[in-house]
Amino acid sequence: MKTQNKLKILFMCTRNACRSQMAEGFARELRGDLLEPYSAGVLPHRVLAETVEVMKEAGVDISKQQSKHVDALKRVAFDYVVTLCGGALEACPLFSGKAKVLHVPFDDPPVLALSARTREEALGHYRRVRDEIRAFVETLPQALENR
Repeated sequence: MKTQNKLKILFMCTRNACRSQMAEGFARELRGDLLEPYSAGVLPHRVLAETVEVMKEAGVDISKQQSKHVDALKRVAFDYVVTLCGGALEACPLFSGKAKVLHVPFDDPPVLALSARTREEALGHYRRVRDEIRAFVETLPQALENR
């Protein structure tokens, strides 16, 4: 499938450090024939090492992905913008054109990991959310079109 026929989808999260990076990685790996995925945040931060680690466990290398501000992508004509956290939904800019904005929230692994007693317990939060995001991405693009 040619790039111009792919749906352009932006996964947004506040810091673009975890959930949106996972979603971009899975979309590229699992739905790259149908989707042209991007990720960005409203307060970008570095991609968390734990995120890279649990994605690698799932067979997806996101080590070269970088956190970016949503303004860096303002020239991309998105078909869909999917906000993955409340902060991104509240701060989501207006997108010109046909972009349909959808909110599909997931728990925040870094926040959940704060209460973990061990590193392994902390990674368990990342793994659970990773698996939930993967399950969502596997339904794309049909799930978007049905909303």
